[in-house]
Amino acid sequence: MRAIYIWQQKEWPNFTWNYAKLSYKLGRVRSLQGQLVGKMSTLGFDLQNSAMLDALTADITTSSEIEGEILNSDQVRSSVARHLGIEIEGLPEVDRYVDGVVQVMIDATQKYMQPLTAERLFNWHAALFPTGRSGAYKITVADWRQGSEPMQVISGTMGREKVHYQAPDSDNVSYQMQLFLDWANESQQIDPVLKAAIAHLWFVTVHPFDDGNGRISRTISDLFLARADEMPHRFYSMSAEIRKQRRGYYEILEKTQKGGLDITGWLEWFLDCLESALLDTERAVGTVLQKAAFWDVHRSVSMNERQIKMVNLLWDGFEGKLTSSKWGKITKCSPDTALRDIQDLMAKGVLRKTDEGGRSTNYELTI
Repeated sequence: MRAIYIWQQKEWPNFTWNYAKLSYKLGRVRSLQGQLVGKMSTLGFDLQNSAMLDALTADITTSSEIEGEILNSDQVRSSVARHLGIEIEGLPEVDRYVDGVVQVMIDATQKYMQPLTAERLFNWHAALFPTGRSGAYKITVADWRQGSEPMQVISGTMGREKVHYQAPDSDNVSYQMQLFLDWANESQQIDPVLKAAIAHLWFVTVHPFDDGNGRISRTISDLFLARADEMPHRFYSMSAEIRKQRRGYYEILEKTQKGGLDITGWLEWFLDCLESALLDTERAVGTVLQKAAFWDVHRSVSMNERQIKMVNLLWDGFEGKLTSSKWGKITKCSPDTALRDIQDLMAKGVLRKTDEGGRSTNYELTI
């Protein structure tokens, strides 16, 4: 039996949802957004910039990774820093393609109140495909897709393909996108977080470009989430969380695109995913605040370069247990020097022995 897709429903695109089912999740997300902005405001300027760099770098690299494209994270971070005027030493030169991908996100989040227009979307698309090709294939760039071939999302090997979704025909895309852009730029009585979720679904359902639809749909979500936050600073990454839940992401998209116009299920999934992204960032910010407080308390404690390096490593996610042998390997010093460094920090109240037994003595920060 041939599938009936959501855009073929008689009342398309008049989406409906059960607000009673969403109200608690939406309230929870909005509360977390407010708490996060409040915590970030207590950080110094440098720490805020660092957190924003981390979030944007994660958002850009993971959104591409969802589509199977791996970007150099150091190049992405370097490009983001340059576009935002943040000075960072030691980062590499950035190639044209990575810089174009970064420009798309910067335009969306830093100019979040500007209208979403066809020209703006075409500029984003051109930045994602500067050579006019997707891999080895020539595609239509900076314009809606064309041709008579159906736009399908397919998986499986040749001869055993499974069609997960088929988008509107190319000759219908211009009309469909005008409907979308009119809605995107109108003021409705819709919470901007829900608008971010609806815009994401609507855009990727129309699938207006030959390639890059997933990345641009997530960029559009970021634009509306910036409106929800009422600030251009990005401190959490929705794309990073979608990457973790990629299977569920594709499953809920397919289910919704093959369903009716009640999109409550999609909105619930989006809110749950956003909540996870916010909680991850809240935990990270909590660690940053603890680290800042730690250094404030210990600012008068003299430490050599090896000790400063290892203390920062312990704060930033040291893998496994700290032993004197690991200290020596990481800082490239002798076992005796490593032990002296550790004993010095224990005497100064910076480190302590753990309560764990075993063949090797382990150490941890005194917090």
